Amino acid sequence: MTRIIGGIAGSRQLASPAKSTRPTSDRIREAIFNRLDARDMVDNKRVLDLYAGTGALALESISRGALYAAMVERDGKAAAVCVKNNHMVQKAMEKEGFYDQVTRVVNKAVQSFLAADTLEYDVVFIDPPYEISNEEVTADLTALVPRLAQDAIVMLERSSRSGMVELPSELELDEEKNYGDTTVYWIVRKQF
Repeated sequence: MTRIIGGIAGSRQLASPAKSTRPTSDRIREAIFNRLDARDMVDNKRVLDLYAGTGALALESISRGALYAAMVERDGKAAAVCVKNNHMVQKAMEKEGFYDQVTRVVNKAVQSFLAADTLEYDVVFIDPPYEISNEEVTADLTALVPRLAQDAIVMLERSSRSGMVELPSELELDEEKNYGDTTVYWIVRKQF
């Protein structure tokens, strides 16, 4: 069972659609958020969760102090679960006196969302189904570049068998962390 690990809504259980998603494990999410916290990249930040699944990454960010989180999920059942989980986390936040966080669930394909969106994000999670090709992920990253704040960080989660995707010229690999069958790539803007 997936849960919120830390912050205001910590330990709350998240709903999950039957078979349409592969949520990031609690262990990997905890490692990701420990590293983000160490870089001061959660509190008061804008977060984008592409291929959101249950919304766990975006909602973990909100629980830990992010001001805004958008969850983008094409699958209708998974998007409905994001809405349900979002309501649960928002209720927990309000119960503790936190009302400023803004969340949004978008039931759309990633490319469609990125083509229409105009916001700038500090933290972006990309956790596509493993069957999505590296070429499609590269196209997502290319479309994402104009939406990234100058010091933004992108976490790309892939099967360890997939290998690293080709990055657009504006981005570079900052770090790579292997967790068994899963590899998390930390990607940043190139500093010119």
